[in-house]
Amino acid sequence: MSEATIEKLHVNGPEELLALAGRELGPSRWVTIDQERIDTFARAVDDQEWIHVDVERAKAEGPFGNTIAHGLLLVALAPPLLHEHLEITGFRLSVNYGINKVRFPATVVEGSRVRVHFTIPEVTEVKGGYDVPIDFKVEIEGNGEKPAAAGQIVLRHLT
Repeated sequence: MSEATIEKLHVNGPEELLALAGRELGPSRWVTIDQERIDTFARAVDDQEWIHVDVERAKAEGPFGNTIAHGLLLVALAPPLLHEHLEITGFRLSVNYGINKVRFPATVVEGSRVRVHFTIPEVTEVKGGYDVPIDFKVEIEGNGEKPAAAGQIVLRHLT
């Protein structure tokens, strides 16, 4: 299956940033959620729950027939996949400011592929910069409309 080319949007400074309100970005490239990725995340966050890391037990006792991805692993994919679509320059500093309204409606079984869709509902001027909330939905290949994760990351760009 061929991947679509991702065109990166380059935004420079407050005026171009404000123009992002209402913009949709994505979908991202497909990412395979294999056991190595799950295990690496489990070690990084010290979450060794068996449903994520014990393949044999998950196959024998788990309700999904295999291990599953951590929900927060899916959230953690959003910023780097967003950066494939969007480059923002012209600010002193840009940081992840927060995460809002995160939910995990569907389970990602090991071996699944996911991609992320992004929407920027608004851009808000705050003291010293701008907040950019970005709605995200993590799609599971072949799983229909129900996302694996959905929420909103908030980026803050300081002038």
